[in-house]
Amino acid sequence: MLNLFNKKESGQEKNLESGAAKTNEAKGRKLQGVVVSDKMKKTVVVAISNLKLHSKYKKYFNVTKRFKAHDENNEYKVGDKVVIQETKPMSKEKRWMVVGKV
Repeated sequence: MLNLFNKKESGQEKNLESGAAKTNEAKGRKLQGVVVSDKMKKTVVVAISNLKLHSKYKKYFNVTKRFKAHDENNEYKVGDKVVIQETKPMSKEKRWMVVGKV
């Protein structure tokens, strides 16, 4: 019975180790975009552009979406290509954080 307990315990340790590795990984979506505004404190506005195909005319068109992202040290300026990652809500509109430059 003692051996069974030890085996079970070692199996739990493996699960805990793999769980710890997963928590260190970044969760949430990651997107690439361009900083279009840096006028706020600790916040930048990042524009993400995607090509979409029109269903009827079969022509591609550009769709741009803007996200407010957290920039702790105000290090990113207009024109910088950055990667943003989804995070918990930081304010009414800010749900992204800048991870780094591309």
